[in-house]
Amino acid sequence: MSKLPILAAAAGLALAAPLAAQPAPPAALTYADMVDLAEAAPLVIRARIVDQVALKPERAPDVAPGHVRLYIEAETLALIAGNAPLGQELEYLVDVPLNSKGKAPKLKKSEVLLFARSVPGRPGMLQLVGKGAQQPYSAAFEERLRPVLTALVAPDAPPAIVRVGDALAVEGTLVGESETQLFLDTANDGPVSITVVRRPNQPVRWGVSWSEIVDQSARPPAKKTLEWYRLACSLPSDLPAQANLSRDPRARAMAARDYAYVVEQLGSCDRSL
Repeated sequence: MSKLPILAAAAGLALAAPLAAQPAPPAALTYADMVDLAEAAPLVIRARIVDQVALKPERAPDVAPGHVRLYIEAETLALIAGNAPLGQELEYLVDVPLNSKGKAPKLKKSEVLLFARSVPGRPGMLQLVGKGAQQPYSAAFEERLRPVLTALVAPDAPPAIVRVGDALAVEGTLVGESETQLFLDTANDGPVSITVVRRPNQPVRWGVSWSEIVDQSARPPAKKTLEWYRLACSLPSDLPAQANLSRDPRARAMAARDYAYVVEQLGSCDRSL
């Protein structure tokens, strides 16, 4: 690829949507980070950097302190996800941290994994989807990522959670017996419900149903799965007051308690980006 059009092309690309800054350290992506990036990226590409040019500060006024914007020329090694036509030669912009000498790191010949989209009308040009969208490539990282990509395109992939729609708690006939149902609104209007069952002298039992059937035998999602991500990374920390259908203060308190229990069991949605 010729370097002659680099600065002109970079100036044009700089007008595109927000660019990606690598994290520091760059390889510590959590499960939630990987889903965030993969879901936003029509293309996931393994590439080798062929050349780089650092843009002058006046051409990249929005770069974070301690970072530099690079115009990258790369070659495609593999299209890991996506079905858009992709040539051998690639160009894109990325923000990276300066090294200990205050200079741009030398990335030439390094392999990277890109979360990107095509730039309309500009063949070979990519736009990274966000912070951390250029990652150092390794076989171990690809192995972690592939189950995420597979889960996202599965026919039965769990939908994105929009909000807690309704919550209702009822007491049973025995002291300490109760059941709470939480109904969640989703991006595709698909039904999702969580059931929390309490029985005297038994552990609390809860589970999630991704169908129209409210199933008391449903189980909690396994950690670090797309089902877990949809809940742990979307549910608010507290039950919204307007979602609690009960008027009785005791029933409202039970619903809030069981909702808090579910959030606690899911654990935190950790992100490094």
